[in-house]
Amino acid sequence: MKIYLAGPDVFRPDAAEWAESARALCRHHGFEPLLPLDHAETTAAGIFQANLELIRKAQIVVANLDPFRGPEPDPGTAFELGYAHALGKKVCGYVSRLESSVQRVARAEGREEPLPDIGVATHDRNGLAIENFGLPCNLMLAVPAPIVEGGLEACLQSLRQRPVAPG
Repeated sequence: MKIYLAGPDVFRPDAAEWAESARALCRHHGFEPLLPLDHAETTAAGIFQANLELIRKAQIVVANLDPFRGPEPDPGTAFELGYAHALGKKVCGYVSRLESSVQRVARAEGREEPLPDIGVATHDRNGLAIENFGLPCNLMLAVPAPIVEGGLEACLQSLRQRPVAPG
């Protein structure tokens, strides 16, 4: 079964080494990995089209939803997850630390104040409301994609426990 790995890992300084490790991990768990680094495109439009093609080839899209350059996941990863969902692909994600959006924003802002109960309105330092459903990221990601705490391996293990019919 083909699995596309979405996430900001392509921006890591050790991206090539990470990719080899991720490929080996996927194969160990019985998946054929597809990564954004699996093509030679170098232009923005070329990378965009090549990544969409890899997603179309996959049966599953796994997304690294850890905060990236702020308290939210990488926006490109969010797009890829939404695109895969729209195509009817199985989607899932993982975070290093399973915490609510409210907790994630509070941590990013360095706040130590008590966190409100789920469903109670709360706001960031700019006065903007923060979703408070107890989900680890925005509901548009967390509702369609089960989110696992841990890394890629934890997510792959959870997929092995919930088999996916080839699509």
